[in-house]
Amino acid sequence: MEKQEGRRDRKKLFTYIALFIIFQTIVIVAFSQTVMKIRNPKVRLGAVVVQSINTGATSSSFNIRLITEITIKNTNFGHFRYDSTPLNILYSGIIVGQTVIPKDRADARKTKRFALYVDISSDAISGFPNFNNDVNSGVLFLTSQARVSGKVRVMILNKKKSPELSCALAINLATRQILDVTCQ
Repeated sequence: MEKQEGRRDRKKLFTYIALFIIFQTIVIVAFSQTVMKIRNPKVRLGAVVVQSINTGATSSSFNIRLITEITIKNTNFGHFRYDSTPLNILYSGIIVGQTVIPKDRADARKTKRFALYVDISSDAISGFPNFNNDVNSGVLFLTSQARVSGKVRVMILNKKKSPELSCALAINLATRQILDVTCQ
């Protein structure tokens, strides 16, 4: 009689151990698929404001100062530490303005926001074929590009990530307003 009770107790014990191991496996798999999955942070151009436009001797010569809001959205469960990165403003692929995104850290599951000043000059593109037509139409189409390199740290894991910023913006030169900002 005691042997049968001992066998039942051992079967119960092994059943509980097996259920515990299965439960732990499910928890570990769920944890690794959600928390430990490291995604690329998102870098976007937020609000853009024209602070000043200074025209030169010719109608197609100008200097523009923009105030741009940069947002770095970190959707990971660990922080994203990134290096300083150049932010280029381009007209038809030619750099007309540049500023630096400073070295910093975006905390876990947070969005880092900061403002930058960008000076745009028409000196590099004054001889460009379509440039005078765009200036005379009153709307200047520009693109912005940056590649923010850094590391996401989740618990003991470090993984290199390099999100890219690629936005198009249109500036109305007459009213000194930003008409449109679209980011990919």
